[in-house]
Amino acid sequence: MTSPPHPPERRAGERVDPPATQVAFDAASMSTREINRSLQALPRGRAVVSNPAGRHNLAVGLDAPVRVEIDGPAGDYAGGLGKKAVVTVRGSAGRGAGENLMSGCVHVRGSAGPSAGSSARGGTVVVDDGCGARAGVSLKGGTLVIGGDAGPLCGFLAQSGVILVGGDAGRHLGDSLYEAVVYVGGRIAGLGSDAIMEEINEHDVTFVKILADGYGLDHISPENISKVVSTRRLYHLDGHVDGAY
Repeated sequence: MTSPPHPPERRAGERVDPPATQVAFDAASMSTREINRSLQALPRGRAVVSNPAGRHNLAVGLDAPVRVEIDGPAGDYAGGLGKKAVVTVRGSAGRGAGENLMSGCVHVRGSAGPSAGSSARGGTVVVDDGCGARAGVSLKGGTLVIGGDAGPLCGFLAQSGVILVGGDAGRHLGDSLYEAVVYVGGRIAGLGSDAIMEEINEHDVTFVKILADGYGLDHISPENISKVVSTRRLYHLDGHVDGAY
């Protein structure tokens, strides 16, 4: 049996200090580099980035307890490489939202493209609606919460951490999964290599309830969740090959 994950309140990067000051940046009149440097210079407080218009790489590399609101759709890699900060996208996001997140939270108030939360080592990436393919690919300790459906290969090569899919999951779910756990509230189109269903326990129900309640996902029924883990058959390579020297 796979060890259950820690409750969310004990995972790193769930809280930041309350906002102290508020500043505003207009993406229509500033370059991405200017915006990110200004955000990275903030020790705390709240910042609003207006007119993002799908700009890539917004609010990346933050390392302070700040709250950043991107007031509109963002492009690729929104909030990536971050620590401590809470980044909210008031719209959809492109590929790699919250990529390589270390702590804190990236919250997309819409849908996200492929590879949301990829390689996240800590913190939480939340997508209110659906995600494209390979959500949570190579997850390394973070938490990925998807309110809607997840595309194919969700959790591909996920090494540790937790993925919660509130809707349906596409084909090859959990392909080549390691120590990560995937919860699904809806239907599963098919499991990937080395992935298997496991019975949920009381801890799983409590964990999913905390996540669902925390992010307003009322459509998820924690008692009826599906749990996907690794069979661990791919942990060790079989080196025997006929005809090998």
